[in-house]
Amino acid sequence: MSNIRSFISDNWENIKNTVRNEYELSDVSYYTWIEPLIFHDINDENKEIIILIPSDQYHTLKYVTSKYALFFKVTITELTETDCDIIFILEKDKEQGERKIINDGIVYSGNYESANLNSKYLFDSFVVGNNNRFAHSAALAVAESPGLVYNPLYIYSGSGMGKTHLIHAIGHFILNNNPKTKILYTTSEDFTNEVITAIRIGRGDPSIMAELREKYRTVDVLLLDDIQFIIGKESTQEEFFHTFNALHMNEKQIILTSDKPPKDLETLEERLRSRFSWGLIADMQAPDYETRMAILQRNAEIQNKKINEQVFDYIAKNVTSNVRELESALNKVLAFSKIENQELNMQDIEETLKDIIYNNEKKEITPKLIINIVAEHYNVDPADITSKKRNQEFAQPRHVVMYLCRQLTDYPYNQIAKILGKKDHSTVIHGYDKIKNDLLENEELKNKIDVIMKVISPK
Repeated sequence: MSNIRSFISDNWENIKNTVRNEYELSDVSYYTWIEPLIFHDINDENKEIIILIPSDQYHTLKYVTSKYALFFKVTITELTETDCDIIFILEKDKEQGERKIINDGIVYSGNYESANLNSKYLFDSFVVGNNNRFAHSAALAVAESPGLVYNPLYIYSGSGMGKTHLIHAIGHFILNNNPKTKILYTTSEDFTNEVITAIRIGRGDPSIMAELREKYRTVDVLLLDDIQFIIGKESTQEEFFHTFNALHMNEKQIILTSDKPPKDLETLEERLRSRFSWGLIADMQAPDYETRMAILQRNAEIQNKKINEQVFDYIAKNVTSNVRELESALNKVLAFSKIENQELNMQDIEETLKDIIYNNEKKEITPKLIINIVAEHYNVDPADITSKKRNQEFAQPRHVVMYLCRQLTDYPYNQIAKILGKKDHSTVIHGYDKIKNDLLENEELKNKIDVIMKVISPK
């Protein structure tokens, strides 16, 4: 077998590329699973080819074995004209000769509109770094084999780390490979509202609730964002419990996101918390400097904008909390460049980003800062919060601003009223009291305000 050993060693990169081409692997699949693999040795006695998986991808061992062992077996057998078996082991186990042999395991139309997927959120536009590599590889495994591995997949992180991007990417990947797949993305807030509506208008008409169950329990893949917001909603939890069971029993894929791991969702029903831990739990952290630079460069590339590296460096060094703020800073710079129609210089950049970057000083919490952060969280324009518009979508963010201004600043009611364009400070008192009272029984609102406060004043 020495000749075969030498052949494989000398041609390892070509062998991997042959697997890539013969089995039409996508770039993201190849670079995630195949490219990192290392040829180690051949067991002469059993004709076993031993391939190493990097130790930091230990969680992929079962998946890579079940998905790609046959690809390598066929490719190497054809190239060497020698029948062989493929064994994957972790790099850290090679010295002990330890082997881990894993057995192979095996509505609505499936278009993007009914799936509710955001066309911007793809694997190709997701920047992988040390902070999210585990979650990314788990997401890709699920996308390649929905319902067969990591079910449910539970991804958690703080706000703005890319959870939503990742689960939308799963949906797109699955649909691109099988357009007939029935996929549905929703948020727990929307799911709750649908349950409430079905209960309210369905009294005496069981077909209304039956339609809701048909919608959610007949999909192939359910993507549910911000699962923590079903806490405290008994009917929603009951409905989701049975939805989860129906999908899981039929090997349909469930992907959940949250701001906490299941064990920290203390007031969630135990039967749900335990089910969330059945599959794989993956966390995402704040990106390091290199990843922040890569994210900025990738975003500029997508928008076809040429930006000086010094600008990227300034943003990456000063905006460190999450991906969303990083992208927001870049978009603000690009907007300034377009409006002013001029070359960017560092003085302009620093002036443009002065409300975001505080030169490492402890940022002063002001009503303006609170308004901007609340507006971003609720996806509304800050000007709408301070306007006289009475639209329902602006009511809660406006009240949250009133509440936080009183909680986090020394501004009196009358000054807050003036900043918000209100003539009477009693409006602010009412808004403050409303949020204060709602927090006593509204777990969803409590979670929202917790997230916002962490952004305003990170520990």
